[in-house]
Amino acid sequence: MNFSLWNLLAVIVSAAVGAMGLGGGSVLILYLTLILNMQQVQAQGINLLFFLPCAITAVVVYKKRNLLNKQYLLPLIFGGFVGVGGGMVLLQFLDTRYIRWIFAVFLLTLGIITFFQKEKKE
Repeated sequence: MNFSLWNLLAVIVSAAVGAMGLGGGSVLILYLTLILNMQQVQAQGINLLFFLPCAITAVVVYKKRNLLNKQYLLPLIFGGFVGVGGGMVLLQFLDTRYIRWIFAVFLLTLGIITFFQKEKKE
C-alpha cells in the first residue's frame, strides 16, 4: 500500500471520529476495504494496531480528568480479552465474505439503533 494524501486523510478522520467516541475504527475499516480493496481480515488487523495508541492516549487523558469509573474497569477488561479470544477463534473458521457480511450487518444494526435511540438528558 503506497502512502498517499488520501491515506493520511482517512487516518486523521478516523482518529477524530474515534476521539469523539463515534467509531473511528469503523471509518478506517470501511476506507481500507471499500476504497483500497483490502481484505476484511487485513483491514481489521490494521485497525487493531491503529487503535492501540488511540486507546493509550484516551486512558491517559481520562485518568487525568478523573473520568474512569474504576468499578467497571476489571469486568470490561476481562470481557474485552474474552471477546478478542473468541473473535480470533471464530476468525479461523469463517470465510472472509462471511466476515464482511457480519461486519456490514453489525454496522447497519448499530446505525439503526443509534438513529432511533432517544437522547438521554444529563
